[in-house]
Amino acid sequence: MEAWWALLLFMAVTGALMVGFPVAFTLGGVSLWFAFIGFITGWFDADFLAALPNRLNGILNNATLMAVPVFVFMGVVLEKAKLAESLLQNMAALLGGKKGGLGFALLIVGMLLAASTGIVGATVVTLGLLAMPVMQKHGYDPAVSAGTICASGTLGQIIPPSIVLVLLGDVLSNAYQQAQLDLNIFNPKTVSVQDLFMGALIPGFLLVLLYAMYLFWVRLRRPDAMPAVVVEKQPKLSDILRSLLPPLILILAVLGSIIGGIATPTEAASVGSVGALALAAINRQLTVAMLRDALKETVKVTAMVFMILIGAALFSLVFKGFGGDEAVQHFLTNLPGGAGMALLLVMLLLFLLGFILDFIEITFVVIPIVGPILLMMGYDPVWLGIMIAINLQTSFLTPPFGFALFYLRGVSDVKSRDLYRGVMPFILLQLLMLMVLFFFPELVSLI
Repeated sequence: MEAWWALLLFMAVTGALMVGFPVAFTLGGVSLWFAFIGFITGWFDADFLAALPNRLNGILNNATLMAVPVFVFMGVVLEKAKLAESLLQNMAALLGGKKGGLGFALLIVGMLLAASTGIVGATVVTLGLLAMPVMQKHGYDPAVSAGTICASGTLGQIIPPSIVLVLLGDVLSNAYQQAQLDLNIFNPKTVSVQDLFMGALIPGFLLVLLYAMYLFWVRLRRPDAMPAVVVEKQPKLSDILRSLLPPLILILAVLGSIIGGIATPTEAASVGSVGALALAAINRQLTVAMLRDALKETVKVTAMVFMILIGAALFSLVFKGFGGDEAVQHFLTNLPGGAGMALLLVMLLLFLLGFILDFIEITFVVIPIVGPILLMMGYDPVWLGIMIAINLQTSFLTPPFGFALFYLRGVSDVKSRDLYRGVMPFILLQLLMLMVLFFFPELVSLI
């Protein structure tokens, strides 16, 4: 009977979120109401809530999570420094004279922004504001334009340094240790954000390659959909290098220091933030007003992340108190198809939840429940983390509820029909990438 309480709790939280209530307060408020009702009726032991102060203390002292506000600040500063605008202008001028050149320029800029900011919403909005009017003006197929912008903007999910991978790294680290303790391994191995960053590099760049191959195919089959752009003035090599080299150097400094073991993610993020401020100063965008706006935005995003984390901690305690984790483990371990069917079912659940929940809620609420179970079945934590990140990226592209679609529609006049038609090929490429990783898991361990 207790397991039914856990199922009702999950359904109530999901329903409240679909109505539009704030995520953090929904997680905490609904969980407290269920805990109170369960305590009154004798189905819930209030001692589970006694662990909440220790959970909160662990959140506040978590060294990995300290990287979140610093990475957010770096991304916001780069966004306000108009890095994307300078990059897109120069890359479009360099490649736009050839058929499809503007599309390839957009993909390159999206990849660089993903690697330098790691914030999906900001990237999609920025690319939509900058690229969509230019592509419409020069006769690009609206579907091709919309699909390329959404797909390029969501690369921030998988290309490090991604906020998604930072949060996943922390959650999967805890899940991996719990799974090993449940298997009576009392000297558990660990997984870090650095491991996820290294594991994501090859899948991320393979995904970019698949996108580029698709755009090249469109260019060959339907050249009118991606016409050449009349370039009034060819950019100078110095202008191209001035816009291209700084973000590349910043990316190499941040990722190189993490992958090389020179710095922790938090230390590398600090280096990246200083570099972002330097780029803003070079672009003459570093003002007191800009800095104030960037700090406000960073505080807002960080507060949202940690409030959701606190709400998720309360939810997980109540869910566990009702025996939900044991019920989920029993269900997944007794499926007819074994570990493969369990993985497929979890991936499908995460994909569907991606329609109504942001990656932060999914990472903090769902992964702590299903992660230890899948890891106990023998799946590699780094591989699982990359699969989850790409799966959520696919969900954010999928009509009619994909977050990336809402972001682009909010800043452009693209029709829903064109938007949906444009993203479908990229969704298929995402699913292909998932299949490639499933059959060749060693791709995440080549670096």
